[in-house]
Amino acid sequence: MTVVAPIRVMLVDDHTMVRRGLATFLQVFNDLELVGEADDGAAAIHLCALVQPDVVLMDMVMPEMDGVTATRAIRQQFPLVQVIALTSFKEETLVQKVLQAGAIGYLLKDVSAEELAQAIRAAHAGRSTLAQEAAQALIHATTQSPAPGHDLTERERDVLALLVAGFNNTEIADKLSVSPSTIKTHVSHVLAKLDVTSRTEAAALAVRLGLIA
Repeated sequence: MTVVAPIRVMLVDDHTMVRRGLATFLQVFNDLELVGEADDGAAAIHLCALVQPDVVLMDMVMPEMDGVTATRAIRQQFPLVQVIALTSFKEETLVQKVLQAGAIGYLLKDVSAEELAQAIRAAHAGRSTLAQEAAQALIHATTQSPAPGHDLTERERDVLALLVAGFNNTEIADKLSVSPSTIKTHVSHVLAKLDVTSRTEAAALAVRLGLIA
């Protein structure tokens, strides 16, 4: 019987009590393991190299280095590490900035333990999770006319639907019987036509605007 290693999680928040609460959350789930804590962005980058987490829960507003800057640096230096923004703030610009920096999810701190665990599992599998408020902020920020996605081809809509469903490029390629490089091109075209910079933003936009069946 194959033993599956727990998902390695790192916490980044400048408030000790918040970290303690999150640590308690994580202890409830056998498939999640807390491997490190940092109290600012700069410390988080250093700690990533030491503990090699799978998923980082990142606060946004911290002294020394904020969450957006830290997220961008972690994604650049440790591309296999996924980052979930976990914050009390739902400002439109903040949501956009951290997703553009490479975060795969955006949750508010009033999230339940089960919702947080599901988001960590999803992030580890390469799937995004957005708080409703964050998704709404992204949609509100989209003011292009005509509506984004009006010029997607049928194949690009197929790719977008599978992207929203959480499949990675290789899995989408298998389902559509084409090469991963072809799917990578399709995804680039989809992001450009939707005027977004990440798969997470594309998925949120597609769902909210009803771009997929």
